Amino acid sequence: MKRDSRLSAVLHALLHMNEHGAPMTSEALAQCLGTNPVVVRRTMGLLREAGLVAAERGHSGGWRIVADLSSVSLRQLHEALGEPALFAIGNRNEHPQCRVEQAVNAALDDAFEQAESLLLQKFESISLADLAAGFARRRKC
Repeated sequence: MKRDSRLSAVLHALLHMNEHGAPMTSEALAQCLGTNPVVVRRTMGLLREAGLVAAERGHSGGWRIVADLSSVSLRQLHEALGEPALFAIGNRNEHPQCRVEQAVNAALDDAFEQAESLLLQKFESISLADLAAGFARRRKC
């Protein structure tokens, strides 16, 4: 089953941008991420709409972070990406006629909601500054 890895990719890109200290082109970010520049532009466009990055044109242009890293949570980034599904599992049938399957769905839905709520709370508590600090610690090794 395919996983949505955009949040991980965005975090990777933003930390590279922060470390670089100057605007980065879509091509340079694509090289860091091992993807296509079009994918980078599409994703960065979502972050631009959320007010987190900006694009500069010209010879020394590219994408740059405009938000304070300590004020940007993983949850904000998840939301900026359109809130992709957090789990790759789900009910076999969303509207079953069978009462057994209805009971199964009710139990699973409750568990999924609790797990998603907990994960989003955790995402809220982690900032880009936290990740940048973790990178800085690892770089010193």
